[in-house]
Amino acid sequence: MRRAAIALLLAAAALPAAAQDKLPPAPYAYTQLEDPAQEARAKALMETLRCLQCQGQSIADSDAPIAGDMRSQVRLKIKAGEDPEAIRAWLVQSYGDYVSYAPRLTDATWPLFAAPLVLLGLAIVLLRRRFGGKGA
Repeated sequence: MRRAAIALLLAAAALPAAAQDKLPPAPYAYTQLEDPAQEARAKALMETLRCLQCQGQSIADSDAPIAGDMRSQVRLKIKAGEDPEAIRAWLVQSYGDYVSYAPRLTDATWPLFAAPLVLLGLAIVLLRRRFGGKGA
């Protein structure tokens, strides 16, 4: 009886995930825009946005349902005449900084930008101490 109840609970928990995949794809998930210039702008933007499910692919390359939804949103906004950077800002606001392959400089991300400079400076100081003090 207990095993049946656990199996029923697990099956019920899996239903929302299974239902999500059964939905039809968003209108522009796999359909290009009619205007080649608009499609080129949309494609260029999609290449710089990370799929939140796959994480290693851009939304242009991913077949995940969420990537299809994001592609459709990008194409619809490009078709409406919105600026690609405004669309990127909207997606970052909606999904967080992780969605963009080009992170912004913020209070939370400045260490990522400063760390290479600090490490380079440290390496220069250590190399000077190691090899700089001796005359030839």
